[in-house]
Amino acid sequence: MSVSRFIIRVYGIWIDENENVLLSDEFFRNTYMTKFPGGGLELGEGTIDGLKREWREELGIEIEVLGHFYTTDFFQKSAFHTDAQIMSIYYLVSPVETPDIEFKTQSMDFDGLEEGAEAFRKVSLSLLKEEDMTFPIDKKVVQLLHK
Repeated sequence: MSVSRFIIRVYGIWIDENENVLLSDEFFRNTYMTKFPGGGLELGEGTIDGLKREWREELGIEIEVLGHFYTTDFFQKSAFHTDAQIMSIYYLVSPVETPDIEFKTQSMDFDGLEEGAEAFRKVSLSLLKEEDMTFPIDKKVVQLLHK
């Protein structure tokens, strides 16, 4: 089936002072997924404003955008919308305040399993593998982080 629209997504890559990368584990549409924190761009929003909004909504923190890291350069059909192509834009980010959230140590360690459940964990950049990520574009970003 062909695609008839684009979905633009924005993600933040936070590598802390100990070389740990922040990941988001989520349960959405009966699917377990691991990805970088971020989400869909809304109409009328710039990419950086959208990313800052997503981090406020998901983590409750303000971030500084340090720079562009990667934009999808290959065709990727949406996993959830059969008529859509995904375009993802990744930025390197840093919190402007100390996050007041519990970082989990195990994958998919939700406080309760319901639609939209989300948990955050840090993984050592040196141990992060492509197969840790759910989606093809995130896998490509992990490759690039190791270069």
